[in-house]
Amino acid sequence: MAKNVALIRARMKTPKAAATAGIVFSALMFSIVWLLRRSIPVDPLEPGTWLAADTRMIELALNLVPIAGVAFLWFVAVLRDRLGEQEDRFFSTVFLGSALLFLAMLFAAASLTGAVTLLASNTEPGALIDSATFHFARAAAYIVANVYAIKMGAVFMFSTSTVVIQTGIAPRWMAYLGFLLALALLIGSYYVGWSLAVMPVWVLLISVFILMDNLRRR
Repeated sequence: MAKNVALIRARMKTPKAAATAGIVFSALMFSIVWLLRRSIPVDPLEPGTWLAADTRMIELALNLVPIAGVAFLWFVAVLRDRLGEQEDRFFSTVFLGSALLFLAMLFAAASLTGAVTLLASNTEPGALIDSATFHFARAAAYIVANVYAIKMGAVFMFSTSTVVIQTGIAPRWMAYLGFLLALALLIGSYYVGWSLAVMPVWVLLISVFILMDNLRRR
């Protein structure tokens, strides 16, 4: 029985290339933030004149969000696999819960933005600009992304950095950098339009280290 279990675990071993999931997530998030910031003003109270312009870049960014979400789930799975038997139940619950809530908030903000652009493409843009419906959806998308999603991302970074220090699965300086960036997100995410790109920077560093370590072991 024990031999069969060992064989099953060996066959289901996480592929070394799975560490690239974090790199893919970071690259996609950088692209999403760049595309959205080029097309949509940072100010959530702006009148909405961008709806009358070409929204194809916005649609491309929104279509990349689900792919980035899948890559982020793979990244979380890679971290849990690297922890192995060292995984602590308390921190793993906070770590996994904050990751899932981050994705949920990110998808919610993308859905609100997508709904606005869909309405604009099927009606006269002037009818939607300066309307109460547009302003509500625009403000809600901004708050969900820059407050709730980013705050959950900061909690994810705090918990992961704590696990890194306790288990040594990555260099300590990465954990300290994670604490610093997470603190900056908790304080200023609502006021900084580019704050959504901070978390992918840290994920990229962790992913590159894990990938290089896997190649070194191989």
